Amino acid sequence: MTKYSVKPMSNIAQVGLDKLDDTACILDESTASPDGILVRSTKLSKEDISDDLKAISRAGAGVNNIPVDVCTEMGVVVFNTPGANANAVKELVLAGLMLSSRNVFDSIDFVKNLSSMQEMAELEPYLESNKKQFKGSELAGSTLGVVGLGAIGSKVARMGVALDMNVVGYDPALSVEAAWRLPSQVLPANSIEELFRESDYVSVHIPALPSTEGIINVSLFQEAKNLSLLNFARHEVVNTSDVLSCLGEGSLRNFITDFPTPELIKRANSHGDVILLPHIGASTAQAEENCAVMAVNQITEFLQTGNIKNSVNFPDVHLKRTTDFRISITNRNVPAMIGQIATALGDLNLNIAEMTNVSKGDIAYNLIDIENAVDDDSISRLKEIENVINVRLIS
Repeated sequence: MTKYSVKPMSNIAQVGLDKLDDTACILDESTASPDGILVRSTKLSKEDISDDLKAISRAGAGVNNIPVDVCTEMGVVVFNTPGANANAVKELVLAGLMLSSRNVFDSIDFVKNLSSMQEMAELEPYLESNKKQFKGSELAGSTLGVVGLGAIGSKVARMGVALDMNVVGYDPALSVEAAWRLPSQVLPANSIEELFRESDYVSVHIPALPSTEGIINVSLFQEAKNLSLLNFARHEVVNTSDVLSCLGEGSLRNFITDFPTPELIKRANSHGDVILLPHIGASTAQAEENCAVMAVNQITEFLQTGNIKNSVNFPDVHLKRTTDFRISITNRNVPAMIGQIATALGDLNLNIAEMTNVSKGDIAYNLIDIENAVDDDSISRLKEIENVINVRLIS
């Protein structure tokens, strides 16, 4: 069986690395040309993408620290771990909702400054006479808008229902699988503008893509009235300048986010309407372990079988193995490639037992089980086909 080197480029939880045991994948921290890379938050560059690299698995949801376009051009599969940290983020959103509605921080600071009162007879009436300034609002009965209903957003929506909130969701790319995760009480908004008009709280859970950069902006805030905005997705999806200009103007009541910026820190220090956390959405022991296990399982499955699940740049593929010889071929998604590949296999006297071909964007991926032995010369010949990016023998 072929052995594959896997290099951790970040601190990956040991419970995940232990999953490499009893596989064809070997942990190698020193290699300069790994077959696979495991990464969390370390930023990778083009120079990290060697010719031997076959896959990168990100122990987390976002992949903005990985040069995905470069990887795609070189036929390198990039995995992420959607849902592995969903519960951790959901719980932090709950904390954000409570912090935004109940004046928790101001209440804590108020009590901290009462250390000079040594007698309960003095302290108790003082607390009673001053607590009304910290009066907040209950979440029950208010409306929670959830933008993005994937693994995290669907959990947030379900949580809102459990809190007796009215929940409205918006996700134009909602999958059937995600839809099944939603309770029937979650009402669909016809547009993101409608969601902002109807909501008292909006929690954002969409990926950072060129199409979503700054999508949460003043045009939506103008639809809102006294809104609490929560961003535990990505910094890039919210226009920070627009947030700062709308706070205190009637549309935005406060802003709670896991992504501080210098401008937001300045506002938080001068006003009480910005609450900042240091990107701790997935910072729980459970989430780190879940992400590590999922990342390792996905990269080992791919290296050993060619099957793909949860890739951001390649399609999902699963082909049950039927022979001892399997070939994976990545090609540009242009016409007539399947015919060229099948013809080349025939010319090489290689008989196809099973084959699947799927595409995603500009990439097409083929898994082919061959009935007879495949040698290195055959692999080299297949690589010569125009528009083929890479060919791998999986045996």
